[in-house]
Amino acid sequence: MKPSEAAAWLARNAVDCLPEGELERKLATGRRLRVKLGIDPTAPDIHLGFSVVLTKLREFQELGHRVVLIVGDYTARVGDPSGRSTTRRSTPTPPRSASRP
Repeated sequence: MKPSEAAAWLARNAVDCLPEGELERKLATGRRLRVKLGIDPTAPDIHLGFSVVLTKLREFQELGHRVVLIVGDYTARVGDPSGRSTTRRSTPTPPRSASRP
């Protein structure tokens, strides 16, 4: 698949793909892309709508690119402070086992 075709296929069903032409330019290099998605596991709004972005990540995988799903462990302990004037108390970090680096 040509870079222009791949970019069009990946950008379909998306509102915007910014900056304009950047995806096609990166695909034209021939290198495998690394596409990342970070999720806050404490968010009250993790819902079926996430399937949309997960499907898009799968499309990148189908074209041979690497997908990285990041689940925020620090955010899971502290919580998302957005819109708050104070920071939540963090939960203790579980002890690491001796066999784990």
